[in-house]
Amino acid sequence: MSLRLASGQTQAPAPLARHSHHEPCGEGVIATQDRRAWFNPQAVPIPALLHDLLTAAGPSGHEEPAAAVWREAAAKFADVHGDTLGNSFARVTAGGAATLAIFGHIDEIGVAVTHIDSDGLLAFTQIGTYDKEILNGQRVVIAGRQGPVEGVVAGGEKLHIDIGAVGLEDAAARVAIGDAGVWRGEPVELGNGRIASRALDNRLGAYVALEASRRIAEAGDATVDVVAVASVQEEQQHDGAMAAVYALEPDIALAIDVTYASDVPGGDPARYGKIELGGGATITRGPIINRHVFELLLRAAEEEQISHAVEVFTRRTGTDADDVHKSRGGVPTGIVSIPVRYMHSPGEIASLDDLEAVIALVVAFARRLTPQTSFLR
Repeated sequence: MSLRLASGQTQAPAPLARHSHHEPCGEGVIATQDRRAWFNPQAVPIPALLHDLLTAAGPSGHEEPAAAVWREAAAKFADVHGDTLGNSFARVTAGGAATLAIFGHIDEIGVAVTHIDSDGLLAFTQIGTYDKEILNGQRVVIAGRQGPVEGVVAGGEKLHIDIGAVGLEDAAARVAIGDAGVWRGEPVELGNGRIASRALDNRLGAYVALEASRRIAEAGDATVDVVAVASVQEEQQHDGAMAAVYALEPDIALAIDVTYASDVPGGDPARYGKIELGGGATITRGPIINRHVFELLLRAAEEEQISHAVEVFTRRTGTDADDVHKSRGGVPTGIVSIPVRYMHSPGEIASLDDLEAVIALVVAFARRLTPQTSFLR
């Protein structure tokens, strides 16, 4: 997406600090290669906070490393707290009588160790839903007893993880049953402002919730309170969002997530809509979406000249919104998404222009809310 200014020029995300390839591989942090080892003149720098979020492991139920990155950044401009599920909250107080909650789930898919055989090979199960076969030949990193443990998935039809152990005792000293891990897929800057990484689903949404709230706090002109929520366990049954929305009792909610791009082989624009990388923010329309929230999002995009597309879901959306909208007496809810190619793989691809479009749209939506805004249907 390109956010157009009045002059017609393109507004790109501001370049932020780079990261060293000597970053230590501590608990929950995946060491990365020097991303400038190749010189791509079309590459656009990945925002520093997003890079940190992408390189922190956080499969469902084990989100603490990623949540710690998010909370540290949020504490610079908001009141931050967490709960027993692992949800993170960052409140920007405007003294208004209404509250907007912006949900971006921070968990990712992964693996969990279920058995160690006599040769030291690890059996595993999936955390979240994906084609298990895609793991064959992939490298994984497990949060082991003493820190990260590297391994390789192999075995054809009967996959296992090989951590280089010489037997059961050696492997058991390094990992325990139930230890969780993620596949490797370090952030890479591609051409044309596009990036590839694991966990774009949904560190992008968690980043948007935080960055939009920061910009709202910086502007200081919102008339409603804004709470960014880095929800957990979305890849299970939206458990974190259900607890968070029940506790917050927001007046309005937005779920920020990723969605399937249709501009790939096998993509079908006729199914949900024409969703392309570089097409901007994707606004969802459907039964669970409050009509007035959708219309305000659409009007904000048009008035601010933010590139956008409309996606149609007539049943469940597979996002936190599925449960947020029906909490307590009902919460007027909308969904804004970032198009992603190759969902639930080590090489998901997204556009930083689309990311910026979603941030800009969320900010524009929040600034149009007042305590008197009605979403009654």
